[in-house]
Amino acid sequence: MNYEAACPPAFLTLAHALADAAATVIRPYFRKRLAIDAKADASPVTIADRDAEATMRRMIEAQYFDHGIRGEEFGVCRADAEWVWVLDPIDGTKSFVSGSLAFGTQIALLHRGKPVLGMINQPITGERWLGTGSAATLNEEPIRTNERTALGEAILYTSALEQFDRAGQDRFAALAAKVRFTRFSHDCYAAGLLALGGIDLLIESNVFDYDILPQMPIIQAAGGIVTDWNGRALADSSRYDTVLMAANTEIHRAALEVLRRD
Repeated sequence: MNYEAACPPAFLTLAHALADAAATVIRPYFRKRLAIDAKADASPVTIADRDAEATMRRMIEAQYFDHGIRGEEFGVCRADAEWVWVLDPIDGTKSFVSGSLAFGTQIALLHRGKPVLGMINQPITGERWLGTGSAATLNEEPIRTNERTALGEAILYTSALEQFDRAGQDRFAALAAKVRFTRFSHDCYAAGLLALGGIDLLIESNVFDYDILPQMPIIQAAGGIVTDWNGRALADSSRYDTVLMAANTEIHRAALEVLRRD
């Protein structure tokens, strides 16, 4: 899945406003003892998740009533619209409710199904990653992925090992055995670290569109590669069985040699 169309400046302005508004909602709840509800898939959700997404949805519909929205908490409307916003108000709710900073608000804008804008905003630290066209930035400063090419020197992250099925855990373990070290539970913050050059590989399993689509423009514009575990481009889908994000072509190829199952 590649992004080709330019993001109109007015839509970029709105994306920043959405992130600001979501942060304003989320910050008062951070490190408070919130009620935690379980969704149908047993994943946790809080009032902060719901209120942040509701706020962003109202802002989009107030300005662009014909745009579609695909949100984690309140579902899809106008899915076939030319422009569709993808919203994940708190990616990493488990981190958020336990007081960890490894969470963020994710926003993507799709044009005819292709992501033209991706944003990760950390409401507490003020870090904001943005990917549009060929440019990736952190707080408006250009960023690039790492140029390490040796798998034995690579740093590997994944959000949640429990998302992997047994075969996926075996494949993950095979890759983890060949890298320098592995870390867990950083959610969207790991994608930001990949784009920034801190880590080399990020692999996920059984994730949703709102998890991945905001990250793709950032990582690709920073010089990285995003495919499934067999090296195939990600199709437009609401769910992805496997995702491999790599800092560069060489480290991507080396990881695929371990992960690939044709």
